[in-house]
Amino acid sequence: MRIATWNVNSIKQRMDHLTAWMSERAPDIVCLQETKCVDDAFPRGPLEALGYNVAVHGQKTFNGVAVLSKFPIDEVTPKLPGEDSDDHARFMETVVSTDTGTLRVASLYLPNGNPPESDKYSYKIGWMDRLIHYTSERLQLEEPLVLAGDFNVIPSEADARNPTSWVGDALFLPRTREKFRALCNLGLTDAVRAATEGPGPYTFWDYQAGAWQKNDGIRIDHLLLSPQAADRLTATGIDKHVRSWEKPSDHVPVWIDLALQGVSR
Repeated sequence: MRIATWNVNSIKQRMDHLTAWMSERAPDIVCLQETKCVDDAFPRGPLEALGYNVAVHGQKTFNGVAVLSKFPIDEVTPKLPGEDSDDHARFMETVVSTDTGTLRVASLYLPNGNPPESDKYSYKIGWMDRLIHYTSERLQLEEPLVLAGDFNVIPSEADARNPTSWVGDALFLPRTREKFRALCNLGLTDAVRAATEGPGPYTFWDYQAGAWQKNDGIRIDHLLLSPQAADRLTATGIDKHVRSWEKPSDHVPVWIDLALQGVSR
């Protein structure tokens, strides 16, 4: 089973890119972030024509997550638990059936948190605390679990081409990285890092200052796996070439292969 994540930075602007990449990479499940689209306006048609079931949790202009699945989606749970007043569309958990039982896949778009001295950073840290609590509870189920998305976290110096340029940024502050380590230390595996050694690879290149041309990238898009998913990990990949397409997202797709077979009905 191939599971991918991609911050498309507006589904309507990147629809041609998405369908072209999906035809090329043939993922079974895709987690999208920053769809920037209300649910009723989400362009389901071209994706359903490719054979995908579509689950969306969006809002106008900002944020938005979606899950596309070749297999029937048994359950959909939007919104990260822990704060009823949080109306940001940043999280959605889906459940599909496999030949060995349930697979949970969550599409996440963590807060950026900049500037660090503002309420935006405290919201980021609070969101990460809620994610840690959610993950701790889900791991007790002892099922394959994949947390996939734009975490807005640079985990280490190896995950930035120029780490010194990110000192003081909310994505790279010690407290941010500490929370990410706390999440992983629950028993999750960073799939890309498990298969590669730094420096790099990267998943994001800013539109400014010729970052793409200089390969001045960072790795902030992650797939974190529960032990039951990590045991089935067979391959990982980052489709860097997508960043060179015309009018691209500033992120690129990241994918994994798991030794699982979804149940078609």
